Amino acid sequence: MAPKWRELADKLAEQIKRGDYAPGQQLPHIRDLVEAGEGSKATVHAAYKALEAEGLVTSSRGHGTVVRQQVPLKRLGIARYDKAKWRDGDEVAFIADRVASGRAYRRNEQTQTVSLVEAPPEVAAAHGIPEGAPVYARARLVKEGEQPTHTLTSYYRPEHVEGTRLVDPTPGPAGRGGGFRVLYDAGYEIDHMKEQLFARTPTPDEAKLLQLPPGEPVVELHRTTYTAAGTVVEFAIGVHAASRFAWEYDFKVPDSAKDKEDQE
Repeated sequence: MAPKWRELADKLAEQIKRGDYAPGQQLPHIRDLVEAGEGSKATVHAAYKALEAEGLVTSSRGHGTVVRQQVPLKRLGIARYDKAKWRDGDEVAFIADRVASGRAYRRNEQTQTVSLVEAPPEVAAAHGIPEGAPVYARARLVKEGEQPTHTLTSYYRPEHVEGTRLVDPTPGPAGRGGGFRVLYDAGYEIDHMKEQLFARTPTPDEAKLLQLPPGEPVVELHRTTYTAAGTVVEFAIGVHAASRFAWEYDFKVPDSAKDKEDQE
């Protein structure tokens, strides 16, 4: 016979999967289930910890135990940077992911802080500037509803962004079209970019900020953005909750041999 906490965990898991508790909804307080006769405080606590370990809920101080979004967001690859989205429209990258996923969004689900800092080694290397040179760091936390999905910090050289909306800490994208539109208007049209991805264990601060369940990894993104002339206009580091995104790429398969023949 299964222990009482396991029976309660299975019961709650079934209710979550059935939709009785929607993604983002808080489960009852432990005391409420105790009063409802579902078991002792220790029993309910053990059931909630089991649900958290199974990835169905997240628990954090101040937020309680909340049902996780079970269908991950599409995190588009090349398509999220389509110039028609941000140059001609107002669909910045995180909004492009929501639209592709059929999910709602609010522009203020992106908060940010902007500060002038000394360039760390990897930022300096990306921009081709001395280590410790001044750069603007634009740090964003992006949420879906009340649940954080990822952080993204973009580093810019002051001569590229001084006096623009990219150094304005107002929550939400940097005006219509976001940061890439700001660079475009300043004469730095983006042409190509390089992205590097790797998974790792989150730091305690990252786990707290992203409200991660125990054992969940993060996916770190390094994005370097160039103009056609090869000038780096943004170097960004993102930290994504691994289970909250499904990374998607759609691209033409290259044929370098054919390209070489065509050039000859």
